[in-house]
Amino acid sequence: MARINLDTIRKNDKDRNTVHTPVTATYTVFDTVDGEHYVQIDTYGKNDREIPGKASQSIQFDKVSAKFLVDLLKKEFDL
Repeated sequence: MARINLDTIRKNDKDRNTVHTPVTATYTVFDTVDGEHYVQIDTYGKNDREIPGKASQSIQFDKVSAKFLVDLLKKEFDL
């Protein structure tokens, strides 16, 4: 599981231009006991993996990191 914070995300300038195989993904929205709001995205990997249906990656965004991501996507896709 990974939680994305602004101080832990940065641009990687290495060439990595491979398009991945699509996989199933779900998202969950929840609030902590402290009242913080999160969006979590889970991916499930390929169907032929060792344990099918098990989440392979979970990424959590709080309001600040979600705003960064939305702004980045708008900029990169000219939305």
